Amino acid sequence: MSPVLDPAVAALLDNPTTTRLRPVFEGNNISFAIGFKHINYVAEAAVLSHFRAAGLSVGSMYKRFGLGFEVVELRSRLGALLDVDDEVEAEVTPATKDGATEFTFKVAQFVERDGERLKCATSTVRVALRIDDHIAASEAYPAGLERFAVRSLGSGDRLELAATPSPYGSLVEGRGTVGSDPVLDELIGEDNAFGWRWRMPYFYCHFNDRVQMSGFLRVMEEVEDLFLASRGLAIKEVLDTRNWIPVVTQSELRLLDETLMEEELYTVYTIENVFKSLLYTARMDCYVIRDGELVRTVTGTITHGYLTEHAPNEWSMATFDEATVSALSTPKRVDA
Repeated sequence: MSPVLDPAVAALLDNPTTTRLRPVFEGNNISFAIGFKHINYVAEAAVLSHFRAAGLSVGSMYKRFGLGFEVVELRSRLGALLDVDDEVEAEVTPATKDGATEFTFKVAQFVERDGERLKCATSTVRVALRIDDHIAASEAYPAGLERFAVRSLGSGDRLELAATPSPYGSLVEGRGTVGSDPVLDELIGEDNAFGWRWRMPYFYCHFNDRVQMSGFLRVMEEVEDLFLASRGLAIKEVLDTRNWIPVVTQSELRLLDETLMEEELYTVYTIENVFKSLLYTARMDCYVIRDGELVRTVTGTITHGYLTEHAPNEWSMATFDEATVSALSTPKRVDA
């Protein structure tokens, strides 16, 4: 016989919800479209609304139960451009399996376009509740919530480190290292990859302690930007000379372990495929050094292409020229 669940927990697990949201203006970087990061933010916001509707808002769970809301996996497929002026109807459907220790939700984003309801994105969002060491719970967990409460967010792969890490420097040394670095060199080897080392700032973190999912979406966007510049495909130059803007069709991120505030993050961005001269896929792996070992804390993939404006406000996929295919396909080391 299944245990009796608290009504709020039962609502989280069983009741679909729908909420109306608008993308944040910050995500309107090029033309009228919203970028992939903020489309993922909408999916996260829809799940946050789902928790509020059940009576278990993020703030109340932290204050009452000492539990931090953590998106630990976010997979999205983007089907249509999201306009800066769109109001999104976000449908959240619970999909948690019996006995699972993470909540799973399917999120579909719809907009109205020319009188029709158009699906612009679908996501799978997985959530854990991290027991916080900074505060003590003032109430017992509602029945059924305890299985989702974890002491840590995982145990990432441990890799023996042969290189001797070089000193990073002070917190004011800017955007980190993209040149020769012994740890990045070891991680990259001969792969068609790009490395970036940067200390994680507090504004990518939450609950006093660790980098949250939105922070890693930002890291993914930033390392892509740095990678393209290193291959002679800086976004502004490509926009000005070829009239191409980057577009993401799929993205996926999974937190394997915790990354703590002001830890140095070693990010490796590896090109996996360039296909049909239309899209390329890249894998992002992030590491920190603990007790002399590399710990992989995040992994993910992203699929990129370019759109070109063939008429005012009308966009279509651009076909890569030979120079672009070569730049994406040929490993290049960045000098210090």
